Amino acid sequence: MSLSIVFNLGETALQLGLICSLTVLALFLSYSMLNVCDLSTDGCFTLGACVGAAVAISGHPYLSIIAAMLAGVCSGFVTAFLQTRMGVDSLLAGIIVNTALYSVNIAVMGGSSLLNMNKTETVFTKLKALLENTSIKNQNILIIVFIAVAIVVLFLFFFLKTRLGLAIRATGNNQDMVKSSSINPVFTTTVGLCVANSFTGLSGCLLGQAQKSVSIDIGTGMLTMALASLLIGNTFMGKGSILKRAIGVVLGSVIFRVVYTIALRFNMPAFMLKFVSSVIVVIAISGPYLKSRYPLLVRRLKAMKGGKSNA
Repeated sequence: MSLSIVFNLGETALQLGLICSLTVLALFLSYSMLNVCDLSTDGCFTLGACVGAAVAISGHPYLSIIAAMLAGVCSGFVTAFLQTRMGVDSLLAGIIVNTALYSVNIAVMGGSSLLNMNKTETVFTKLKALLENTSIKNQNILIIVFIAVAIVVLFLFFFLKTRLGLAIRATGNNQDMVKSSSINPVFTTTVGLCVANSFTGLSGCLLGQAQKSVSIDIGTGMLTMALASLLIGNTFMGKGSILKRAIGVVLGSVIFRVVYTIALRFNMPAFMLKFVSSVIVVIAISGPYLKSRYPLLVRRLKAMKGGKSNA
């Protein structure tokens, strides 16, 4: 494998890792901070991609970003409404919304399962045109995605330190205590899920425009990948400040994509890729537990060897 191929693969992994890190940051807010496992992530990601593609095809590439994020807000609101106002369990609410979004996404795509944007102006083609006479014109995707991730990380850093952000974190820690403190957990849950899903919608929009096509299954498995990336980031960065943890989940997303890219280079069949994702998730989840059990295992092995030698 030549150096240029390795560089191109690394660049692609970095781009996809940063794009998907926006979904991981959404999970960081909803799962780690708000303590709500939102299973509508796959459908919301596809919704952002579909809405962004439809608006861009209509001739509004910049507006497509805002539209995709607003679509994510609507998805988060419906999920929160089912949980807080309709008495639906949070896991079941996410499954219901995710199922319903399949039909919504098909409707947004005009009854088709694929939208082609090869001849469509996107935010990436706009930036490439601006950088036409520079040496970084081919880095347009990386530049925009890096800026988007940096803005979201900084937003979370400052937002979670505000009074509303602290209330959201308190809701995730102890909802009963929040109620006794005259904080409305219904409001904080709704705001938290709306903000989180806006990031997921943005992530889907950027991926669709970067790939220049959107299919109905573009978001399939995104929750699994985001969860793995979140756990990988927590393992590497550990606990600390909000900024440190947010940067950690971004790093986890990039690491996941690098591992995923390496798996692709082994000429693995396409139908095995989901299996690879599942294995990575298992390793990410069980890694800290196995690490904590390692000293006990060593002591048992030493005890077994000592018993055999005495015999």
